[in-house]
Amino acid sequence: MSEQSEQFLAKSAIKAADLTHRQTIQFNIGRYNAAVPKGKSQFVHLNHAREMAKNVKWRAIETLDQQLELFERHFTERGGKVIWAEDAQQATDAILKICREKQCKTLVKSKSMVTEEIHLNRMLEQHGIESVETDLGEYIQQLDGEAPYHIVTPAMHKSKEDVARLFSDKLGTPPNLTPEELTLTAREILRKKFVEAEVGVTGANFIISDIGAVAVTENEGNARLCTAFPKTHIVVVGIEKVIPSLTDLALFWPLLSTYGTGQTLTVYNSIFSGPRQPNETDGPEEMIVILLDNGRTNILKNPVQRESLYCIRCGACLNACPVYKNIGGHAYGATYSGPIGSVITPHLQGLDEYKHLSYASSLCGNCTEVCAVKINLHELLLHNREESVSTGHTTFTERMAWKMWKFSSLNRRVMNAGNGKLKNKVVNKIFTQWTKNRGALSFSAKTFNQMWKDKHP
Repeated sequence: MSEQSEQFLAKSAIKAADLTHRQTIQFNIGRYNAAVPKGKSQFVHLNHAREMAKNVKWRAIETLDQQLELFERHFTERGGKVIWAEDAQQATDAILKICREKQCKTLVKSKSMVTEEIHLNRMLEQHGIESVETDLGEYIQQLDGEAPYHIVTPAMHKSKEDVARLFSDKLGTPPNLTPEELTLTAREILRKKFVEAEVGVTGANFIISDIGAVAVTENEGNARLCTAFPKTHIVVVGIEKVIPSLTDLALFWPLLSTYGTGQTLTVYNSIFSGPRQPNETDGPEEMIVILLDNGRTNILKNPVQRESLYCIRCGACLNACPVYKNIGGHAYGATYSGPIGSVITPHLQGLDEYKHLSYASSLCGNCTEVCAVKINLHELLLHNREESVSTGHTTFTERMAWKMWKFSSLNRRVMNAGNGKLKNKVVNKIFTQWTKNRGALSFSAKTFNQMWKDKHP
């Protein structure tokens, strides 16, 4: 068992038994479940819209090299710069180099899962650069020293009382502030940082290849402030976020907002196509897009798992997953949690360390049912399991246990041998890994085969 697997089991056992945590999550996801059906009502043919979106992403991923080169050509024509990063180290090195060139002391960052993936904040802190999260949820998590709990709602696991206590401890505010007062406190602090910052960093929801631009969706406006005040705008985005055309946004923006938060459309939707042009008064002097691989081509070359690159990070599968709702986001020990995280993390960070995530699923199929772009998530989880076995990422004990189980299950004489008590003892006392996290098995005194013979001699 890998170290990551042991940590996952330990964390999930603690969280599953934490009733207060589960109550908070159920309440917050319940609000999501109430809002999403209203958002879906804007679609006349919802299933058709999802099918169209999947087809668009299929085309984009199947021609990914062409789409990215087309984006680069159009983007650089408007004065933008593109950096291709094979891994997290190359991406963070490029950002650090830019920050040093700009003599950056303060960097403001909007919500971005891909910057969490490359641990950007930690790297900048090590080099004496203040990196400030400006999304309220991310800011709360940064104050608490925690990673985001959810793809869309980073502080979903915290109640308003938790946030009030945190602000009191870290910022010295009264411990009984209301959510509105807490928001105003954060706003006052962050507005100063926007003005001070030399560099602004955002992610991107979509890379639009035919016009050479990136699209950013948000509800608070902090991404716009991160790109308006600092003279340098850096975009860090995974290469799978590409869509072929600007017109595709008319489909993807409503789908993302509906499946992400239940809104018909997110509040702020921006398209950035380069630095400030000679005839423009707003925008950064320099705009750089870092196209991040970091294991995505490992998924791309797998003809089955390639489908997971269609994901638009709406978070719907997390909210639908019974495992996620019981153990929470941090138990996964990875940037991306829930069903989509369990599918892609073993390929991004290695099957040997993270194959266990593919088993952290009931395979109920609810994740596939709610996916905005109809990714067959539960089938991909099964394929991950098969791949981990076929490539030898299993222990000798595990392989022998399943061989013995298979031999016994296919051999009637072995199945009939001994009574129920003996079988219970063998299974529950010898195969301890089974009963470690499950209830004990209880065999009947006689097999069905024996009972049939007794009844029909």
